[in-house]
Amino acid sequence: MENRDMVRGGPPRHVHYEQEEWFFFLEGGEVIMEIGEQEIRLKPGDSVLASRKVPHVWAYIGEQPGRMLFVFTPAAKIESFFEETSKPDAKVMDPQRFEAHGMK
Repeated sequence: MENRDMVRGGPPRHVHYEQEEWFFFLEGGEVIMEIGEQEIRLKPGDSVLASRKVPHVWAYIGEQPGRMLFVFTPAAKIESFFEETSKPDAKVMDPQRFEAHGMK
């Protein structure tokens, strides 16, 4: 999945029970990542892997829009999560939605 036109901020801390999540930061300012207890700063061209069952969170801190690729393996229920949350009336941060798609 490609996140284009990233603005400041990011998702809540979460964990995927079934997927590894790989982040590849393409362009923009900087991304602060926390994976488990480790804090990492990504600059364009950097990448990092968040293993399944390890809590993680990220925040984009650039002034200009950024761009990052996300790869989930295996895809499992994550595709349906993004399909559902892309709808105009979707409540993205709904804990029940996270649980239904293998996350917390």
